[in-house]
Amino acid sequence: MEGSLHTAPGFALRWRRLGFAALVLGSAAALFALMAATLFPAGPDPIGIGMLLLFAVTLPWTTIGFWNAVIGLGLMIFSRDPAGLLVPHLRSIAGNEKIESATALAICIRNEDTARLSRNLNWMLQGLVASGEARWFHLYILSDSNESGVFAAEEALAAALSERFGAALTVTYRRREHSVGFKAGNLRDFCERWGSLHQYAIVFDADSVMTPPAMLRLVRIMQVQPQIGILQTLVTGLPSASPFARIFQFGMRFGMRSHTLGAASWQADCGPYWGHNAILRLAPFIEHCHLPVLPGQPPLGGHVLSHDQLEAVLMRRAGFEVRVLPEEEGSWEENPPSLLEFIRRDLRWCQGNMQYFHFLTMPRLLPVSRCQLALAIAMYAGSPAWLGFMLLGLARNAPMRADLGLILFVTTLVMAFAPKLATLFDVLARSASRRAYGGVPRIAAGALLELMFSMLIVPISAVAMTVFVLGLPFGRTIGWGAQQRDAEGIPFAMAARKLWPQTLFGIIIGVWLWKVAPGAIWYGLPFISGLVGAIPIAMLTASPAVGRALVAIGLCRIPEEAPQATGQPLSGLFMPFASATRGASE
Repeated sequence: MEGSLHTAPGFALRWRRLGFAALVLGSAAALFALMAATLFPAGPDPIGIGMLLLFAVTLPWTTIGFWNAVIGLGLMIFSRDPAGLLVPHLRSIAGNEKIESATALAICIRNEDTARLSRNLNWMLQGLVASGEARWFHLYILSDSNESGVFAAEEALAAALSERFGAALTVTYRRREHSVGFKAGNLRDFCERWGSLHQYAIVFDADSVMTPPAMLRLVRIMQVQPQIGILQTLVTGLPSASPFARIFQFGMRFGMRSHTLGAASWQADCGPYWGHNAILRLAPFIEHCHLPVLPGQPPLGGHVLSHDQLEAVLMRRAGFEVRVLPEEEGSWEENPPSLLEFIRRDLRWCQGNMQYFHFLTMPRLLPVSRCQLALAIAMYAGSPAWLGFMLLGLARNAPMRADLGLILFVTTLVMAFAPKLATLFDVLARSASRRAYGGVPRIAAGALLELMFSMLIVPISAVAMTVFVLGLPFGRTIGWGAQQRDAEGIPFAMAARKLWPQTLFGIIIGVWLWKVAPGAIWYGLPFISGLVGAIPIAMLTASPAVGRALVAIGLCRIPEEAPQATGQPLSGLFMPFASATRGASE
């Protein structure tokens, strides 16, 4: 298997990758040239050059996302089985193959709500027992909790699960006294203690669940495809009564299918790993995916915070494939219920991704893997670059081509929203999909709401990200604690304490733009509105009453909310959502 690393990729895959690179570089060069023509009708100036360079930093994700969407849409329209076409191993099983491999179910937790854990774990284990294959699985509850009340409840949960399922499936609870290495350290500790007892491990976060058929499918594919080291499912959002999560995951659901299909066409065996709802081949994972402790102090040194993509490139470097299943089937997570939690999660990911600078020159990485690490960094460099571009534009006193500027504005906006538009087109073209999402009127209204929502929260998040990134070299860091997962309101005092910088910045920018270039106020209106309205936007999108109203009218509905989805056996899994639905109708 080690030698397979150096085997040249297939002829078709090589040309797909070259073609995709040509499309991305060509469109990026065209946008760069268009921006230069917009900025310099009378010749370059220092501030304009700075704007052009910052604009260039934003281009990788814009152009890659656009072409992923175009390719994904083409596959959805012209292929009867786009997922099977891109991922042949997906169709390498009939679905009734004998399970004959020991698989760990590893759920990593830290100070989580045990009632939610109980709901998810009972639902999954009950399904595995009903499948008749539970004897091949072993649940490991891997706790890094440091609150005495929490880990006492975790011990009680593990005991209850063991009493209920112990005859069919073993349950092991372990709590580390010292949470060294964050989640990667938690999983590494499992690997060193028990990894040799199992061929595979399906990894879960506290908020992630999978159907038993989806888990069995992962095991069956790994059994017949020994070259795969990591197999990642496409993770979608659980139904939610939180307005923020509900609108956010509606847009994410539309964006992810075309984007994932397009990405799978060129990433292929160098696919993504998102750290959960995925299966690992444990022997090579244990041998090759041990993360080093980085030189220096946190936040950029020390233990690696964003472990997943790095483990994926290490697995690929060892000669094993990393694949994604680009189908929305039986794999979910809970999204942040509020803007404040969304920003906190994003900052944690940002800090972890910035540590990837240490690994860009790692020897023996495949070109695609090295590119993925660079793109993971660029994802979070884009927000400060975009914000800096706008600030320099306000400070610049030089002529610009307004006509070209309008073309560029519309083009980049369409490219940014292309993944969502592509899947929206595909959903509207299929009667079954239209029904699953609640019909054309609800789809159209939900898409419009999500568009406005995205345009308003992007600048709020961008300011938070910029302040955080600028503070990283000076030791600014983000805590590693339990996430808030319940749909609760945000009081004004909390929203104001967290978001006053965005509000103040929005007011200053709005006044400045009105005085300096009042004709351009319309271009900046979504940006300014999001910043100035950050506090009420955060409160409104966290309001349980607003969430109940959205549920009641079926706005931003996802397929799992259809009556046939929320009936047995899924009703137990979607219990909190069902409670909110009842509350909306009473």
